[in-house]
Amino acid sequence: MAPTTDNEPRARLRFDVPDGQSRVRLDIYLTRMVENATRAKVQSAIGAGMVLVNGRARRSSYTVQPGDVIAVTLLRPPAPDVLPEDIPLDIVYEDDQLLVVNKRAGMVTHPAYSNYTGTLVHALLHHAASLSGGAPGRPGIVHRLDKDTSGLLVVAKTDHAHAFLARQFADHSIEREYQAIVWGRMRSPRGTIEAALARSKRDRKKVTVAADGKPAVTEYEVLESFPFLTLLRLHLHTGRTHQIRVHLAHIGHPVFGDPTYGGRNPAWSGTDGKRVQHAVNLLKLIPRQALHARTIGFVHPQRGEMTRFSSRLPDDMEDVLRRIRAGKN
Repeated sequence: MAPTTDNEPRARLRFDVPDGQSRVRLDIYLTRMVENATRAKVQSAIGAGMVLVNGRARRSSYTVQPGDVIAVTLLRPPAPDVLPEDIPLDIVYEDDQLLVVNKRAGMVTHPAYSNYTGTLVHALLHHAASLSGGAPGRPGIVHRLDKDTSGLLVVAKTDHAHAFLARQFADHSIEREYQAIVWGRMRSPRGTIEAALARSKRDRKKVTVAADGKPAVTEYEVLESFPFLTLLRLHLHTGRTHQIRVHLAHIGHPVFGDPTYGGRNPAWSGTDGKRVQHAVNLLKLIPRQALHARTIGFVHPQRGEMTRFSSRLPDDMEDVLRRIRAGKN
């Protein structure tokens, strides 16, 4: 990465290494802390003198110490024009104000650094004659789902619809039901998880429970229990990043298959060898978190009446349930 010049856009970041931080290489630490960063890009920035530790340039191999202050200056590549792409969409409903799409797992909602093509927005631009203005590069997008979470999203086609829907998200009157397969058996058939959430100080790509975080509330209800897995229905009272995934991991029931929050460890199934092998085989059926936004309900911006849409579970989640119900490997 070449040094910046005065007319190039820059991102300036500062990291105060917390007490208790494990001692790791500087390039590894920054790869964890800088969103969408790769180790190669971090190493290039370090080599170009764009990373200072306590005011001094260091090598990539420098061992990060608790109390270090790391200053990073990174180039922001200009975002390319967002152009329509002919990508198939599963449209559940559409009128002249909005549409509801069933997003497949693996699709990014809107363009961002390292994801400038193949997003839901690119597909929407090809499909719809008009979309609301929204944020730059995000026409029509009122809310989003994680890349590997499947399910329903409402998309605004007019600015009026966008503002009307956004108010409902802001006051938490939107109805959102998720279903998830999680590790373990719940102690109670239903419950509420209240735990504030914030970006992790050790890995900025993750979210963690933190006393000084933003309030977050998730309700759950057991739909079906199995020897070492449970199918849950979940309702969000808030819409924090990774909320369901972090809340469930926090109470010891990570979402099955979740690579970020401990959901791909077959040891959650117990110590019995046969059961562990069963879990390993089930994990092979789904490469992502078993989480689906199944239902969305809102007041329609034109008709003024409550409108609700639902979708079936995707094939990968159904495959896991079919196998676990049959008790087959």
